[in-house]
Order: sequence, then structure tokens, then C-alpha cells
Amino acid sequence: MSRKYFGTDGVRGRANTTLTADIALRVGMAAGLTFRRGDHRHRVVIGKDTRLSGYMIENALVAGFTSVGMEVLLLGPMPTPAVGLLTRSMRADLGVMISASHNPFDDNGIKLFGPDGFKLSDETEREIEALIDQDLSRHLARPAEIGRARRLEGVHARYIEYAKGTLPRDQKFDGLRVVVDCANGAAYRVAPEALWELGAEVVSIGVDPDGLNINRDVGSTSPEALSAKVREVRADIGIALDGDADRVILVDEKGHLVDGDQLMAVVAESFKADGRLSGNGIVATVMSNLGLERHLNAQGIGLARAAVGDRYVLERMRAEGYNVGGEQSGHIILTDFSTTGDGLVAALQVLAVVARQGRPVSEVCHRFDPLPQVLKNVRYGNGMPLEDANVQTTIADAERRLSNRGRLLIRRSGTEPVIRVMGEGDDRDLIEEVVDEVIDALKRVAA
Repeated sequence: MSRKYFGTDGVRGRANTTLTADIALRVGMAAGLTFRRGDHRHRVVIGKDTRLSGYMIENALVAGFTSVGMEVLLLGPMPTPAVGLLTRSMRADLGVMISASHNPFDDNGIKLFGPDGFKLSDETEREIEALIDQDLSRHLARPAEIGRARRLEGVHARYIEYAKGTLPRDQKFDGLRVVVDCANGAAYRVAPEALWELGAEVVSIGVDPDGLNINRDVGSTSPEALSAKVREVRADIGIALDGDADRVILVDEKGHLVDGDQLMAVVAESFKADGRLSGNGIVATVMSNLGLERHLNAQGIGLARAAVGDRYVLERMRAEGYNVGGEQSGHIILTDFSTTGDGLVAALQVLAVVARQGRPVSEVCHRFDPLPQVLKNVRYGNGMPLEDANVQTTIADAERRLSNRGRLLIRRSGTEPVIRVMGEGDDRDLIEEVVDEVIDALKRVAA
């Protein structure tokens, strides 16, 4: 069943256009009613990133939650994983993060966490969605039972201590020069402070948010500024977070990118060596490079694949008992520590390996040579082009040609009318050839 408000990561839209104060108000009311269970005084914690529209959405949510009798604790700008952490540790009934992650400032979103600190299930989101467009006036709290709202102090220090606590007690980064790019987003205060307290020499960029510049030419989706700064100051490593700090990309001392696949390999091997890799494997998505899978298998580490999206990675991790998972894009989920992707914590785990081995990041974080990967898209109108008989024949022929030398992945985008065709393998010429054949077949029926 299609949903009107919730997508793959909460409610998201263009601020004041498709995501208005009225919708935020109703989301607050509906979510508050859904989690108003039992006779205790209910509470919700709300964090946000640095978008201008966050003020509007925050106040609308406060009105919605308090109108149905919930107490509201305001965190201010905080990373998404901090909201999950504080929801659980403060025994809140619900957590909310106001963010559109790596999107531009004019988008925003509402991510919801349950009392266990994990994002809500599809079933619970459907319950909330069913209430949003209803007349909720009969559910309003009586005047004496309207909720209160207050802003919490000291939560930044609380998250910093948590992040540092994911490392051994004696872990220090003395002698390491680190450039951290906070994307002018939610981690602009906590990430530089945590790194400095651990002994690193810290150079910060993307730490001057003005409400409009989040993710603009900075952060994990625009790492060029970080690469340039690492080379300029001759840093040992660069760390790029996104707007809500749930993903991370690293840059080595030469200014070269280190993606999520390499980071997962570093963490998985470190955890295995320490005897704490659950399930003797990790969970990645169907987009992670085949080179990662082959490398891990050679180390005696398995790789299970999930659909694209950090929520699907986490679902498989929880269902099958893995504690390391993530995406090539930099969502790294370590369930020993976090209930969602945590860019800062993932970076700290990698830094610990770098400090322990005493070798350059370009060596520590280059665990395998990625196989050539070709990704092309076809936009389609009406119909189901993937079900066309000629398309199916072309796909089957392409898969036979690849055989054991690579793989072919074809999927519909979840956000736009686009079919994505990805091929990877040992022979780039062959990969490009089979991908082009599938693309041509799709184009003939996609108009």
C-alpha cells in the first residue's frame, strides 16, 4: 500500500511547500497519540540539524505533542544517532530528528525513533499515517494535562562522552592531525570537540551554519573541500560527515577518498581480530562492490546483502545477529554502540585502527582494489519495462556472459521513475558492453 507522508526514512519534503508547519503539527499529534500508552507522564525528545526550516518544524511539532499531553525535551542541533541514544537513555516514549540528511537546505524531514532508540517499523508508521488526516480534536488533552516543553542543557557533552566511550579507555589520538568537515550541519559542535578531547590536532571546516549552507559544497556528498584542506595542512586524515552526521566518508593523507566499503572492511577485520565480530560477517547492500565481498571472504568473513537503504541493512543485522553493517555511501551501523548509522563513531573506530597500527591512512584503509563498476539509468514513462519479454531475454543473456566474472544488478529507483542498471566484474570492457545492451533494450520499451 502506497503511503502519503512516510517514505523510506520518515516524512520528508520541501520546506513550507510539501512539508509545512501544519503537517508537522499533525505528525506530532498523531505520533504522540500512538505512543501515549499507559498512565505515566509521557515524554518525547526532539533534535534537529541546522536548516532554517528546523525552527518552524520544531515549534509545530512541540505544539502537536504538547496538545495531546506529551512532555517535550528539546535537544537543539544534534546528530541523528544522538537522538536515538538519548531517546533510549532518557526513557522517552518517542524520539524525533528534524533533518533531511544530505539534502540541500530547502528540504527537511521528520525521523521518528521508538523508546528502544531504533527507527519505527513500517507497521507503526502506518498507524501514525492513518491518524494524520483524521479529526483529532476529540483526542486533545484537557487544559490541566497539556504538556510542557523545555530545552535541555548539557546534551552535547553527554553525546561526546558516549562517542569517546566506544573506544578503549586508554585510546588517544595524540600526534594525529585531523581535518573534520561537519557539512555545516548537526555535528558542527560535537565532532571537533570529541576529536580534540581524544588528543588529535583538529582542523575544522563546515562548522559555520547559517541555516542555508548545510551540505553546500561541504560534507560527505561534496568531499572536494575536505580533500583540498587535507593536502593544504598536510593532515593525516580527513573526516566528512553529512548534514545529520549519520554517514561518513574519509580522505587519506594524499587527499584520496575512502568510501564506506573500505571502512566496513577496516572495522570488520578489527572486530574479528578482537573477537567481537558477531555472526562472523557483516551486512552490506546490493550496491557494495564485489571486491569487498571477495576480500572479506578471503579473511574468513562473510557478507550478507540487503536492499539499498540503511533501514534494510539494520533490519537484516537485527534479524540475523550481525553487529557491523553499512552502505558504500558511508552509512556505517555498529549495533554494539548505536541504533542507527553514526558517522562520528564509525570514524573513531577507524582512527583507533590507524593509531594502533601506526601506518598511513592510505595503507590502513586500502583493504582491496574495487572491481570496475558501471552504473547507468533509464527514465521511463508508463508501463513496466522490466517485464518486457525482450528485456528479460537481454538480461538473461547478459548474466550468462558474465557468469562467474561479475554480476548484474537491475532495480527500480524508490524515489523517481528510473531504472538503474549496475554491472561490475573483472573485465571493464565486458561490463560496459552488457550494461549498454540492457540499457538499449530498456530504452526501446521505456518511452
